[in-house]
Amino acid sequence: MRRQWILTVISGHTTLETSMKSGWLTLVLLVARCGAAAAADDVTLLRVFLTDGSALVSYGEPARVGDRVVFSIPTAATPDPPLHLVDIAAARIDWERTNRYADAARAAHYINTQAEFDYAALSVRMTQALNQLMQTDDAGRRLVIAENARKMLAAWPPDHYNYRLNEVRQMLSLLDEAIADLRAASGDGRFDLSLAAFADPAPASEPLVAAPTPKETIDQILIAARIADTASERTALLETALASLDRDAATLPSAWLETTRTATRAQVEAERLTDRAYQGLTARIIAQADRRARVADVGSLMRLVDRVQLGDRELGGQRPEMVAALIAAVEARLDAARRLQLARDRWALRAPELRQYRAAIKTPLDLFANLEPALRQIKALAGSSPSSLIRLERAVSEILLLARGIAPPPEFRAVQALLVSAVQLAGSAGQIRREATVAEDIARAWDASSAAAGALMLGAQARTEMQRLLRPPELR
Repeated sequence: MRRQWILTVISGHTTLETSMKSGWLTLVLLVARCGAAAAADDVTLLRVFLTDGSALVSYGEPARVGDRVVFSIPTAATPDPPLHLVDIAAARIDWERTNRYADAARAAHYINTQAEFDYAALSVRMTQALNQLMQTDDAGRRLVIAENARKMLAAWPPDHYNYRLNEVRQMLSLLDEAIADLRAASGDGRFDLSLAAFADPAPASEPLVAAPTPKETIDQILIAARIADTASERTALLETALASLDRDAATLPSAWLETTRTATRAQVEAERLTDRAYQGLTARIIAQADRRARVADVGSLMRLVDRVQLGDRELGGQRPEMVAALIAAVEARLDAARRLQLARDRWALRAPELRQYRAAIKTPLDLFANLEPALRQIKALAGSSPSSLIRLERAVSEILLLARGIAPPPEFRAVQALLVSAVQLAGSAGQIRREATVAEDIARAWDASSAAAGALMLGAQARTEMQRLLRPPELR
């Protein structure tokens, strides 16, 4: 009857208009019913197959980042389970099986959640096309509409996981016959092979597996722990497995529960003992490296790297990530020691020049130190006698004169400029204090206080930095 209906519409008969309207109403009701009964769009449970033949459940799509793959595994057999993020090397994964399973799972998820809606929408589009055919008298236009409908129908299964493939094929067959009749009626005897061609679906994919049971979920966690790249991740997974064993104890086989719990606890304890051993190795090596770096003992630091590797072998090579971090820390101190030794060598080469500069700058520094009591008096607004202001002004002039005659080494230029700024600020403090005294102006006295405070601060900085530069270099 469906064949007769399609052929009748395409051939131009309109006696089935009432049936079309009835069919349209039925289709609308079908779409509404499908919308009301549709299930929630749940997360798809995928499987990540490993090269050793085991597999892990992935709650949703895995994410591949470079040579790593990140995905979440459920830690409970519940509808909305707690998740644990797993990060493994991409080389561990059997990508062919994993991709096949993902395709099958996506198809099943689509069929269970969205397929009926999409098929209803296809039915609407096909009905609209047939309505156009029914309302068109032009034979050429009918042929175009029929061919477009056929193309739309043929393209639908591959994009929708071959849902209702047999029904679509039946409709395609009917459309092909009708199109052939329309071409014959119009005198067009050609036969387009592209209309008849329809590819078979891909061969059967990876069979789907039911959602994991509580026991299978715990097995998954233990597999993830076995392949974890870091000790911290492995321990976290083992502890998660122990918590799951306790939580689901009532539903698990008793013999398996006790055996698995005992083995997992032993693994956790072994991991903790190993961690403590490597932490002890790290603490010893870092302490030695710090001491040797401070004295620029480059040779001992180089041998310390060998000590790390020896200690790792003695502990069974069980913490590659900790060993790599420890070696990096020792090498950083080795680099610092080499830089320190280079700086000390340079300082030793330039020692005569530095001694000469120290002798030259000593007098200006001593003179500025003699100014500090007067500057503190100005800062505190504690009173400044005329003689103290005169001595301050004379000392400032003398220091500036001496500083202009001293050519500092390159690394002392900035600190000598800082000293000169401190002296100039001290001179300003004395001058402003004199003006404030003459005018009996407390505001100007506070300005002098600020200048004196700045001179004291800059002078202290200059003295500290100069002393540091005159000493042999040290590790900071």
